[in-house]
Amino acid sequence: MRQAILNLEESKIREVANAGMGRGDVLPFWFGESDEGTPEVVRAAAIASLQAGETFYSHNLGLPELRQAVADYASRLHGPVAVERIAITSGGVNALMLAMQALIDAGDEVVAVTPVWPNLTAQPIILGARLRCVALQPQADGAWTLDLPALLAAITPQTRLLVVNAPNNPTGWTLSRAEQQAILARCRETGTWILSDEVYERLYYAGDTAQGAAPSFLDIADAHDRLVVVQSFSKAFLMTGWRLGWLTMPAAMTPQMGKLLEFNTSCAPVFVQRAALTALEQTESITPRIVAHLKGCRDTLVPLLQAIAGVQTSAAPGGMYAFLRIAGHRDSLQLAKRLVAEAGLGLAPGIAFGPEAEGWLRWCFASKDRGRLVLGVQRLERWLAAQDQ
Repeated sequence: MRQAILNLEESKIREVANAGMGRGDVLPFWFGESDEGTPEVVRAAAIASLQAGETFYSHNLGLPELRQAVADYASRLHGPVAVERIAITSGGVNALMLAMQALIDAGDEVVAVTPVWPNLTAQPIILGARLRCVALQPQADGAWTLDLPALLAAITPQTRLLVVNAPNNPTGWTLSRAEQQAILARCRETGTWILSDEVYERLYYAGDTAQGAAPSFLDIADAHDRLVVVQSFSKAFLMTGWRLGWLTMPAAMTPQMGKLLEFNTSCAPVFVQRAALTALEQTESITPRIVAHLKGCRDTLVPLLQAIAGVQTSAAPGGMYAFLRIAGHRDSLQLAKRLVAEAGLGLAPGIAFGPEAEGWLRWCFASKDRGRLVLGVQRLERWLAAQDQ
């Protein structure tokens, strides 16, 4: 096999989860998904599609009606987005890989804002690119911020692609409009493409945008800008296992993306696309409820964690995670494994998201029952108390 593949590290999140899977006494908060199932109306649409015999290939770019529905949805959030700019993909991670396959050659320079979900830094390496990371900075209150001058300096005419995920997994950091404008201006100067992972855009709690979404590059970019935005049905519609996402790109790219889709997955399953079409039709009854519930989960968990001596964390403006650090514990992988084994608490180790996140833990607060979050904090408190004895 290629050396780049042999050099890939296995997921440290999965390593921790494997240590606790199958144990009924472990509270699992390690994966980035809610424990609430997909809404019944969405599941019913998939069942109806299957019963109608829709088990054949669709267009590479997706069902025309779904592409139009996605364009309409994006237009309501961000201003006019033409359907010619939309491609349906088999999940957000597939959309990310397709975009990178389309834009980077082996040897190209890619700049990524980290810490970040490990797929975003592994994919350029798989394709043979040269990866440079610009780290977010943790503050005394547990929030993370961008060193904007450092990022702008890192983007040069040699930078083929900038990869940014905001709202960010794992920190919850979210780009401000001013930061987006500065980044877009710099990338226009250098000819750098922006790949913006915005799958958490609706999981936004700051309340400073009228449309109920985090600031997006789509709000400020022109249709022909070197910008590709990745979105997913996973988070805001509770559809993680359905594996469906979409790309928004310059219209000139879309036919070429159709070719790439043919050579990757051919197309997304029709019954899954039918489910997504219903999800978009029911957006106003599905997504605001999910967001309100997740905000309540965040506001339940974070104050309880902040009340524990030695725990550093903040209420992030976006995403579904509390990112925390416990004084005296620097090895996040070892700590996460100990918490599984000794406390029955399953969290993701910060090191999984990059070396700048070592010593931190990610807690997914997307829990149908907020009581599970309270119980998890109680387990953490008891375990920490036992360490002091």
